[in-house]
Amino acid sequence: MAEDREILREIWEGKIPVCFTLASEEVHSEQPDPIYLLVSRLSYFPVVTDKVYRHFSRCIDQEKLDEMWLEYEGLPIKWHYPIGLLFDLLAGDEVLPWSITVHFQNFPRDELLHCPNKEAVESLYMSTLKEADALKHRSQIVNSMQRKDHKQLWIGLQNDNFDQFWAVNRKLMEMGGDDMFRHIPFRIYQSEKPYLQKLFRPVSEEGYTQNLEQLLKMFVPHIWGKNGELLKRVLIHGVDPPLNTSILWLSEHFSYPDNFLHICIVPMDIPS
Repeated sequence: MAEDREILREIWEGKIPVCFTLASEEVHSEQPDPIYLLVSRLSYFPVVTDKVYRHFSRCIDQEKLDEMWLEYEGLPIKWHYPIGLLFDLLAGDEVLPWSITVHFQNFPRDELLHCPNKEAVESLYMSTLKEADALKHRSQIVNSMQRKDHKQLWIGLQNDNFDQFWAVNRKLMEMGGDDMFRHIPFRIYQSEKPYLQKLFRPVSEEGYTQNLEQLLKMFVPHIWGKNGELLKRVLIHGVDPPLNTSILWLSEHFSYPDNFLHICIVPMDIPS
């Protein structure tokens, strides 16, 4: 439907203004000016920070130059999470632009994966995409694609090209006849906890379409109070989707480019 495609495009065009500042204790000479970027919610920091690296790396003692990493309020930022997910989870109440500190020393090896190049991001992205298709279609769709299709997905995402990406991704979202996704690819994130990922079917054993509230009550029942009131906010792409929304519709329209629904559970005091 036309309005559904408009929703896909609205989500695709979501951007976050970010202010990158070099950690003051790492400055070799004079503190450089911050650098401001408007970045896609759907992308990954290593894909969009080439300019940040060039801007700051010259200000570091080259003998101490290590892999670049990012930090927000003392927390190393997991580069392998989509940017929009990171913002919703870590900084949903942040006054924009989002203020991030850039480091080139003391890489936190116990907390972050290494990211030697963009190929590492592409590899991780494709691995997650294939996992999503295994849950939805027993890997039949992604395995039937040619390598050029896989490449077009990544290039479309990397270049922020909606039409290029969705020309291929629509195949991963299509359902023919009575067929539908076997399971919903989703991950639930809560601050300072590992994400939660379980099997969940879009239709119950009784044949009823399941919604977001049913998924949440099954896996994170603690976010409801004794009187049935919601104690936390539920965010996907920075918005609070109605809890009665079909989980299948959400999977089709609110999934990130890796085809997972990334659901953030955050404190209720974060403003809408």
